[in-house]
Amino acid sequence: MADPKGFLKYPRELPKARKPGERIKDYKEIYEDFSNKKTVQQAARCMDCGVPFCHSGCPLGNIIPEFNDAVYREDWRLAIDILSSTNNFPEFTGRICPAPCEAACVLGINQPPVAIEHIEKSIAEEAFRNGYIRPRPPAMRTGRKVAVVGSGPAGLAAAAQLNKAGHLVTVFERNDRIGGLLRYGIPDFKLEKWVVERRVALMEAEGVRFRTRANVGENVSPQELLEEFDAIVLCGGSTVPRDINIPGRELKGVHFAMQFLEQNNRRVLGEHIPAEEAIMASGKNVLVIGGGDTGADCVGTSIRHGAGSVTQIELLARPPEQRDPAAWPNWPMILRTSSSHEEGCEREWAVLTKEFIGDKKGRLKAVRLVDIEWAADEKTGRYGFQEVEGSERELPCELALIAVGFLHPQYEGLLQQLGVEVDERGNVRGERYRTNIDKIFAAGDMRRGQSLVVWAISEGREAARAVDEYLMGSSVLEAKDDSFLMVRDA
Repeated sequence: MADPKGFLKYPRELPKARKPGERIKDYKEIYEDFSNKKTVQQAARCMDCGVPFCHSGCPLGNIIPEFNDAVYREDWRLAIDILSSTNNFPEFTGRICPAPCEAACVLGINQPPVAIEHIEKSIAEEAFRNGYIRPRPPAMRTGRKVAVVGSGPAGLAAAAQLNKAGHLVTVFERNDRIGGLLRYGIPDFKLEKWVVERRVALMEAEGVRFRTRANVGENVSPQELLEEFDAIVLCGGSTVPRDINIPGRELKGVHFAMQFLEQNNRRVLGEHIPAEEAIMASGKNVLVIGGGDTGADCVGTSIRHGAGSVTQIELLARPPEQRDPAAWPNWPMILRTSSSHEEGCEREWAVLTKEFIGDKKGRLKAVRLVDIEWAADEKTGRYGFQEVEGSERELPCELALIAVGFLHPQYEGLLQQLGVEVDERGNVRGERYRTNIDKIFAAGDMRRGQSLVVWAISEGREAARAVDEYLMGSSVLEAKDDSFLMVRDA
């Protein structure tokens, strides 16, 4: 363990963010440098808690006290070996994970928790700087070929693990660049794309093949994949957005959040966006509908465009600012203020969108909103809402961004042509990651439903193990619960 009195010596400290007035002028990551000395002190706060609930809080089962101890002793090589045994991409999760491990930290019962996410990012970056993370092609090849459809975090994790097992892996991506959600869904001020490109280059050096502009079900035949490959892993994500079917939805200026974010990421990458297709917030009153992370990303991006005003609304009631101690170690439902909110945004809770209002040219000019009250029905006990009488109002708005989640994967094309079954929620049915079609597996949001990047990586890893067992009869890939033992025995 780290310093047994570290949590008494050192308060929780994180890298400082650049001032809002400075950082909104670019799309660079917002945090300033943080010395290794301070990171070591943060690792020292990891206490001798007996039962480390952070393990169960992390979907990947990261071995957190052990890598904290290695950082405390400044053994960065051991730290990355421990971290990499459970997590293929700590440089991603160390930047964009909401850190459920910190919510489960035992120290967090009565103190600020250990800064696990920051420590994870620090381990990854120190390992890259010192050459501890480098291409490691498998020593032997099995001769088995696996196709991975989709290059988001689940697809990349599955590909990395299957390649590690010695299989010949080809990743098919319908877009023109690799990365999926990491590339196009997350703004650069949270995850600069050189971080993704660095990992993709490393995977290529290890033998993973990538094919872009390869839309399986359109310009790539699923039947040809079935004939050419010994196994297929579907990692196409949950890509059908949840819509708001209210009057005025067809007006110009109403868009899904991901349309807005993907286009802006392409713009930052240097692509030309035709003026007639551009979705810009410059000088406009922007309404972001949905209070989650995607909505917050729309807030930060709109502010960088130079929006006249930005308002974010949420259907649910405002959550409490303090955690209920009885909720530990579960994920707490508390008020979360992101860096984007700090840059300038009005936030409203318990608000329902009633109508989009347009001008004579079919352009959005306002949105009709109404306050709501949530309560349990006296007869059924079901939780629901009622509109607050007299609270209906119009908000000036020229750009509305719908960020209320995703329903299920796209059925047209790949899934329909393969005849893959879906479950009652509309996701691909995959018992132990195997679909109803022989040699076809599924992982990530396509199987699990909309979730976190860290869950997608976990799904990709577990699916890879299932594929390896299918191809070889047993698997050389570490199981989720065996990773620590493998590191200790190495």
